Amino acid sequence: MTRRAVAVVAMLASLLVLAGCGSGVSSTSKSQQQSISTAEASLRAQGFSKVTLRIRRADGTVEEHCVWLADTEAERNRGLMEVTDPSLGGGEAMVFAFDADTSAAFWMKDTLLPLSIAWVDSAGGVVNTANMDPCPATTKNCPQFPPGRPYRLAIEMAQGRLQDWGIGPDATVTLAGAC
Repeated sequence: MTRRAVAVVAMLASLLVLAGCGSGVSSTSKSQQQSISTAEASLRAQGFSKVTLRIRRADGTVEEHCVWLADTEAERNRGLMEVTDPSLGGGEAMVFAFDADTSAAFWMKDTLLPLSIAWVDSAGGVVNTANMDPCPATTKNCPQFPPGRPYRLAIEMAQGRLQDWGIGPDATVTLAGAC
């Protein structure tokens, strides 16, 4: 082989190695991104939109998060049923909004992920919280989770995450515009 041919082969091999490196995103990260995209597309196709959830913690600091909104009866009935992505399609939480005070209990029928829920009254105060485990479709009577007092918003997210966002007894939670 001539020097020129060796140089061409070496350059092609280098290009192949560099092409194999791709964007630097691991196949696990790509898989997670695809899972989030699939979940987001599914939630959007079902009519869900995103809204800003504003949380004023007990210490006065304010956090904002872009979350899924369920504000129609059909959306509230559907909720997070059959969602398998713990980041909930990049929304990390779903807020169930009601036009008037309600005391309706929640349940986990056909919900595949363990979730935490916080109920919020019309003034933004946290009424109660609970951890809820999945209830497979084969179960006849799924447990119900009552709020204990009337509420206007219910927030569901991956189990244990409410505290991460500062959602607790001394927090004030409100909705802001679309995000």
